[in-house]
Amino acid sequence: MLEIDIGGGRKIQLDLPEIKAKAVLIGMGSILVLVGLLTSVYTVQTEEEGVVLRFGKYQSTQVPGLHFKLPFFIDRVEKVAVERQMKQEFGFGTRENANPNQYEGKAEQDQEKKMVTGDLNAARVEWVVQYRVSQPREYLFNVRDADETLRDAAESVMREVVGDRTVDEVITIGRQEIEDENIKKLQQVVNKYRMGISIDQVQLMAVKPPLPVEESFDEVNRTEQERATAVNIANGEYNKKVPKAMGEAEQSVTRAEGYAVKRVNEAQGDAARFEALLKAYEEAPEVTRRRMHLETMQKVMPVLERKIIMDEAGKHILPLLQLNQGGIQR
Repeated sequence: MLEIDIGGGRKIQLDLPEIKAKAVLIGMGSILVLVGLLTSVYTVQTEEEGVVLRFGKYQSTQVPGLHFKLPFFIDRVEKVAVERQMKQEFGFGTRENANPNQYEGKAEQDQEKKMVTGDLNAARVEWVVQYRVSQPREYLFNVRDADETLRDAAESVMREVVGDRTVDEVITIGRQEIEDENIKKLQQVVNKYRMGISIDQVQLMAVKPPLPVEESFDEVNRTEQERATAVNIANGEYNKKVPKAMGEAEQSVTRAEGYAVKRVNEAQGDAARFEALLKAYEEAPEVTRRRMHLETMQKVMPVLERKIIMDEAGKHILPLLQLNQGGIQR
């Protein structure tokens, strides 16, 4: 008990243990309120969805924004990036890829890339799988580790697809088909186990033969590329010259057809004129003959430079002609 003299003979008695107890209670209450406030508010970012668990059991899925939950860790929130594209690399590794399921050891990567083709040849395949989380609840709870399970499934599917093809198809002409079939089959496996993942892309980064025969195989590929280049050049020349020749031939045919039509029309016109002349001759022979003579002279006389006019017997020449300039023309 503590006594305090406040003057005038008056004193105040304070019970220190009681005051300390009240202060402790107030402090603890304040701390509990503060902790409750801090643990009941959470934020979901724009590229995320929040999965709320109550005593470890699924409660709800929250969209981006500010949200409230029961405090004191009664509710727990698992935030899952649903808009972010994730990537797993197979047979190789880059520093930019921070996927914890990625193989980092060279020996593990070499073992992962070795595959057997359908014709019992070996190939080294490096590829990338890009994916997103489409169903956060399934991604968190349906399998123990969705990313690791996806990796195992992707490797299994790739080995199956490569095993259905020859080494030439795998290394050269069949790459696009392999990628497309991988996407289809891998998505089927993911859907079967309800992993909540959507496969965006499967991309072959490098497909090579085994090291002992790589140089020879590259030489064959170079030869094939040179052959393809030569064929393309030849096709280009063909496409350039053949249409031109066909066009010229078509023009020649068109000109010939036009000339033929012209000649036929002229022949038909000449025949029509002859028939008309024959009919006129049959009706009036003398008149027609004289008309033909006059028409012929009208055509001939203008083109002659010198003209000598004689009588019918050829004995008399008309005067006024200068016969000493160039002689007589018959």
